[in-house]
Amino acid sequence: MNILLAIATGAMFGMGVFQLLRRDLIKSAMGFYILFTAINLLYIAVGAFNGRVPAYTTLLGLGQPSDPLVQALLLTAIVISFGSYAVLLGLISVSSRRYQTVDPDAVDKLKG
Repeated sequence: MNILLAIATGAMFGMGVFQLLRRDLIKSAMGFYILFTAINLLYIAVGAFNGRVPAYTTLLGLGQPSDPLVQALLLTAIVISFGSYAVLLGLISVSSRRYQTVDPDAVDKLKG
């Protein structure tokens, strides 16, 4: 199960970075969200591993209770990611209304 979780987290990081490097602001925002989700999955995977029972087994009800500090940090990370994603979408909305495009190369009024 650890190998599967590592592969899923790595694939999500790869997809997030790929979308982040696209030349469209909306696809870049989706890449940010995929990266935020991958980071949260990484917190679940390695946050409370004590050598015997992984943290995600407590989510499935299969093992002993894990440290509640990891769960608190995970909830904090989720709230911060939603807040920063909302600010990012707001900036994209203002930029697309002002310049009538979501392509950052087409915005030529920013040049000095």
